Amino acid sequence: ILKYKDALVLLLREVLNRIQFRLNQSQLEELDDETLDDDQQTEWQRYLRQSLEVVARVMELLPSQTFSVLFPVLQEDLDIYLGLQQFIVRSGPSRRLNITAEADCRKLHCALRDLSSLLQAVGRLAEFFTGDVFTTRFNDALAIVQRLVEVSCYGSQICLYDVEMAVPSVLKPDLIDVHAQSLAALQAYSHWLAQFCGEVQRQQDQTQFMDLITSSMAATTPLINAKVPEKLLLSACHLLVSMATTVRPVFLVSLPAVQNIFNLITENHNHRLPQEAQVLVCRALSNMLLLPWPSLPEAEQQWPNRSANHARLLSSLTHQYRLLPASKSPEKKMITAVIQQTLCVLKDLVDSISGEATKSRQICYNSLQESVQVTLALFPHFIQQPDVTDEMLSFFLTLFQALRVQMGVAFTEQIIQTFLSMFTRDQLAVSILQEGSSGSKVVQKFLKILQVVVQEPGQTFKPLLPSILSLCLDQVYPIVAERSCPDVKAEMFELLFQILHQNWRFFFKSSVLSSVQRTGAEELMENQAQFIAAMQAFGQSFLQPDIHIFKQNLSYLEVLNTKHKLYHRKLFRNTMLFHFLNVLLQVLLHKSHDLLQDDITLALYNMAAVDFQAFYSSFLPEFLNGCQGLDPHQRTTLARNFRPERDLPSFSQGVYRIVNDLRFYRLCNGSLPPGTLKL
Repeated sequence: ILKYKDALVLLLREVLNRIQFRLNQSQLEELDDETLDDDQQTEWQRYLRQSLEVVARVMELLPSQTFSVLFPVLQEDLDIYLGLQQFIVRSGPSRRLNITAEADCRKLHCALRDLSSLLQAVGRLAEFFTGDVFTTRFNDALAIVQRLVEVSCYGSQICLYDVEMAVPSVLKPDLIDVHAQSLAALQAYSHWLAQFCGEVQRQQDQTQFMDLITSSMAATTPLINAKVPEKLLLSACHLLVSMATTVRPVFLVSLPAVQNIFNLITENHNHRLPQEAQVLVCRALSNMLLLPWPSLPEAEQQWPNRSANHARLLSSLTHQYRLLPASKSPEKKMITAVIQQTLCVLKDLVDSISGEATKSRQICYNSLQESVQVTLALFPHFIQQPDVTDEMLSFFLTLFQALRVQMGVAFTEQIIQTFLSMFTRDQLAVSILQEGSSGSKVVQKFLKILQVVVQEPGQTFKPLLPSILSLCLDQVYPIVAERSCPDVKAEMFELLFQILHQNWRFFFKSSVLSSVQRTGAEELMENQAQFIAAMQAFGQSFLQPDIHIFKQNLSYLEVLNTKHKLYHRKLFRNTMLFHFLNVLLQVLLHKSHDLLQDDITLALYNMAAVDFQAFYSSFLPEFLNGCQGLDPHQRTTLARNFRPERDLPSFSQGVYRIVNDLRFYRLCNGSLPPGTLKL
């Protein structure tokens, strides 16, 4: 590295120069900063991101040199930004930025654009101050974070987005962006702050850390207001979430600035934030009360107090929602809005703690319990409104994924039975046949919920299996069997697979080992009719053109064979094996799924391997006899050329050869006079 040190520093300086409007305005103004590409980035954002990746790579190799090159450049633009306060003049209730000359406005525009880019650069380098190097690079990181806190506080105190100015169409977005980027850069250092938090827990003096957090919150909370520009509001919300989720200081919830946000959210129902901001703020407040404080023993977590506060928070957030079952309001639009807004918030709260310890999840469910009951009571009244049922089922899906243990067996069973009774054959048909609609999405979510239920280990939800199988095979499958409906089909087959895979003993009582050991003996089997119907559904899907469903279902059968010896089971071997082999070979012949040729051949091999002797002596002649467009001599030749090999590579070669030769014979026989082709 020393050898290339000068070249790398030169590269760093050049890249930083190239992204600065102050030095490169004419070229940078040509980059499009409005049209989004497939990655949701503009041309300018892509250029900046690629440039910052170069800066990050140099930082990795030469940390101290990168820091010493970047910080002075940042400082220069910061001085201009922090000096703007002296140009603000008051005239009555309004404030005005007293910079009007065209050259000064252009200079300010370039400085603000550059400051925004350099703040992003500083944020990108946050990862190089954590982990093993935390102590050695502590002073540099502290200097950066203190500067970012200072800039964020300054922006929130003087509210430059609220000031009148010359050319507001240019300068106002610049000022908003700098303020938003200072908060985003501070958020990037949340992992460093978390490590700092862990270090100061072991020391007596926490003053420095507490000052950083207190000032950060003083900069953040005034921006959590519906009147603040959305870009800035969302930056503040994301920083609050990171403080609550990643840093987790013990004293965070007791700060006056944070208490103000609790009051804003719980007492001010008529002035909601925009939905995305509302969801983020509620997640932050919930996580402050639910997530364990790092480095503190269980006895010091204050769970009773935090649990009571969380219950109060959710009671307030769901106040209007919990009154809906008794509501006589004819305003369906208002009711729908309350349902969608509330469930969107609750779903996010549950999702954010899904990977946490049991204690956090238990407190969360205790606070949610009444709202869950209300949702279940409301569900039947909105079954004809797929946009509302979609939101409800999204909420229940998240609940089942994160809190099913806390919900308990009896209540879970009640929920599933309610859904099963509501999704009648007619209701399913109406929902599914509106392909791509919210009705179709509702059925998909319902099937996903059932997937979670059938995967639960133990005997907990086994009593529900017959009802779930019946829904799948008797109600959903007949509707989708001959139609496209790819999304619903994919979820239905996933559910069927999970029922078979996770509940094998529902069909086959004996273990894999004992069934293999007593090959000739009678297998103990239950629910045979449902098993046959499930296998027929899988087989039918191989006759249809949807290549994704074909690939998915073929892999499911292979997993069932690997885990449970599906192909070796007596029922499958005696009544289904021939049909599956036949269908898969026909698919290869028709070239309809050529992309899956290797997968199909592997499945054929695994099925043939159940009894190679029977495959070559019985199945192959019968298959060739059933093939149209061949004469007896050609059938004999094809059978003779397929050598009875038992290893996969040789078997695969045999399959490819018989398929190609068969196609060739048919082609020749179809285009030449009879008897022309003699072999």
